[in-house]
Amino acid sequence: MNMTGPGGKGLRLTAFRGVRYVPGLVTGLSAVTSPPYDVVVRPDGLHHLESADPHNIVRLILPQGPTPASRHRQAARTLERWLADGVLAADPEPALYVYEQYGDGILQRGVIGALALSPPADGVVLPHEDVMDDIVEDRADLMRTTATNLEPLLLTYQGEDADETAAVLDRVRERAPLLATTTEDGFAHRLWSVTDPAEQAAISHGLARHQALIADGHHRWATYLRLREEHEGAGPWAYGLVLLVDTARYPLRVRAIHRLLHGLPVATAVAALDGVCRVRTLPGTLPEALEALAAATAEGNAFLLAGDGRFHLADHPDPALLARTVRSDRPQAWRRLDATVLHSALLDTVWRVPDAPDHISYIHDTEAAVRKAEQDGGTAVLLHPVREEVVRELARQGVTMPRKSTSFGPKPATGLVLRTLDPA
Repeated sequence: MNMTGPGGKGLRLTAFRGVRYVPGLVTGLSAVTSPPYDVVVRPDGLHHLESADPHNIVRLILPQGPTPASRHRQAARTLERWLADGVLAADPEPALYVYEQYGDGILQRGVIGALALSPPADGVVLPHEDVMDDIVEDRADLMRTTATNLEPLLLTYQGEDADETAAVLDRVRERAPLLATTTEDGFAHRLWSVTDPAEQAAISHGLARHQALIADGHHRWATYLRLREEHEGAGPWAYGLVLLVDTARYPLRVRAIHRLLHGLPVATAVAALDGVCRVRTLPGTLPEALEALAAATAEGNAFLLAGDGRFHLADHPDPALLARTVRSDRPQAWRRLDATVLHSALLDTVWRVPDAPDHISYIHDTEAAVRKAEQDGGTAVLLHPVREEVVRELARQGVTMPRKSTSFGPKPATGLVLRTLDPA
C-alpha cells in the first residue's frame, strides 16, 4: 500500500543543474565513476580507483590526507580545479535525471533529483538503520567544505498501476540517453535529462503521494538533516541529492553486510560460543556454507564464522542469553533480527568486541570478508540478508535496525551527476 507521511505530506522532488564529467576530458565515464564511499574496500579498492583515471570521483568522496580537515580541503581544491579546467561542468538548465542500470539479471530504473528535506517526524523518508555520529560529522564536514552533494542516496517507494512518474520514465527512456557507460562490474548505466517543465511536474506530482524508505545512505541522510539545521531558509541546503526507485516495478536485491572482527581469531571466537550456541564446522566451499546458513536462518538466528580456512555455523543461541541481553522494549521482529542478536548478545556480551573501527569493519562482499579475515587472522561473521518487507515494516513503526544491517542494490554509480550547493 502506498502512503504519505503521518501529516499527509509526501515526497517533494525538484530539478537542479547537474554537474557532470565532460567525456572528452577524461579517459572514459567508467574510469571516473565509483561505488558509494562506504562500499569502496580500502585501501586496495581505493588505489585501484585512483589509478583508473586521475579524475576518478573517489578523490572527492574519499580524499586522502593526514587529518579529516586536510582531506576535506583537498577534496574542495580538487573539485574547484576540475571545474576550472572544464573536466566537470554544470548542465545548461535545471533537470530531473532518469537513471537506469542493468546487469547480473537485474534492471533498476529511477529518477534523480533534489529532494526537499522534511523533519523525521513527518515520516516522509523512513530510515531503518542507526548511524554513528563520527561518520555523520565526517560526511557533514566534507559536504560543508566542498558545498556539493557528491553522490545520491538510494531511496525506494512503492508506486501504483496508473503512476504518472512511471509513465514519464518509460517515455523518456525511448529517447537517446545523455550518457551511457558500462562499469567494470559488468553493469550498464544510462542517464537521461528531463528538462521539459510538464514532464518534471508529472514526475513530481506522482511522487508527492508517496513516502520513501532509505535503501542506502543513512549517514548521508543524517548529514543532509544536520546541515539543513545549520542553514536557515529554503535555500539549496534544504534539499538533498537522491535517486528514487519504485520497487513495485523494479525490486532491489537485499544483501547482508558482514562483520570483520579484528584481533579475534576464529579459534577464540568459536571457543567463547561453547554453551552459548550450537557450533558446527562445515565441509565444502563458501557457496555450500552459505546455503547451510540460509537453511539455518529459516529456523532461527544463525551466523557463519570464517577466517581459518574453514566455515563454522553457529546457531540456536541460548534463549536465556537472548532474554538477558536483547532489549525487550522493541517489536518481536526487531528482537529476532540476526544483527540484533549478533550485536546485543555475541559482540557486546560474549566476545566483548567494541563497535568501533579499530575492532570491527563492515564489508559488503562475502568473499572479500573471508579473504581479509584469513589474511589478518581475524574472524569474519557472515550474515544472511533480511527480507525487504521486514525492513519496511519496522521503518514504518519508527524502529531502526542495528547499523549496517542491510545492503540494497544495485547501488547507483557515484560520479554520473553531482549537485552543487553554492548559490552562486
